Amino acid sequence: MVKLARRLTRPGAEIAFADFGGDGSSVVLIHGAGVDHSMFDEQGPVLTQRGYRVIVWDLRGHGQSALSPGERFTASDALEDLDALLAECGVDAPVLVGHSLGGNLAQAFARKFPRRVGGVIVLDSTWNAGPLSALERFALRLAAPGLAVIPAGRLPRIMARASATTPEAMARTEALFTRIPKRTFLDVWRATASFVAPEPGYRSPVPLALVRGAEDRTGNIATAMPRWAHAEGLVEHVVPGAGHMVTMDAPAETSRLLVSILDGWDQRPVASERRSR
Repeated sequence: MVKLARRLTRPGAEIAFADFGGDGSSVVLIHGAGVDHSMFDEQGPVLTQRGYRVIVWDLRGHGQSALSPGERFTASDALEDLDALLAECGVDAPVLVGHSLGGNLAQAFARKFPRRVGGVIVLDSTWNAGPLSALERFALRLAAPGLAVIPAGRLPRIMARASATTPEAMARTEALFTRIPKRTFLDVWRATASFVAPEPGYRSPVPLALVRGAEDRTGNIATAMPRWAHAEGLVEHVVPGAGHMVTMDAPAETSRLLVSILDGWDQRPVASERRSR
């Protein structure tokens, strides 16, 4: 885990972050729900050594970032926090690398501020604008209430086993889930679901890449990401043996893919991975 030495004071929260500097293109790593920046512990140094300017942070209420007493986690606050973080760091059109909730957040930010984003790499996250079946809509509505009935002491272990495939990743994930209060986690889950807003015909206004663990069975990710890739004309990167926590289940392969995607975009600044149609 990296010590996040810098702080950004926000309404209702204090955001912890680290900016590793450098002259290369900026890359902002955005973790998933209930965990923290340490899920990128293996990828951050690889990208920094490659010459990229890497920025890591903990979302409000996660890891080293605090929520003020009485404050609740919301999607709108998370979007504004990301906006403020980019301004604080003075970065111009960074690539947003988002896992799960972080991927939903990155999609929403790029949709709202397309000229301020150089690209989005989504790791194991559902498609915000994608179509939902009646069953998927029903499951989305029931997710938070379903989690609410699980005893707080059991929830981290259950979530970790559903999210990771390797023993080490399960243990790390469970330890991270244990740190976040159940009430906050449920708010975070509701915020994640709120980013999902189907809109037929919407396509990403910025370069986009999709990475998914082959064994990810959380939510509708295993079906939504392939549909998304097809709609955008992308090659979906599927990591064998990895589950939802792809950065921890397969750290080396995830790092390799991120470097490959980012290097390709650096050589073709305005291009995405779209195939010719």
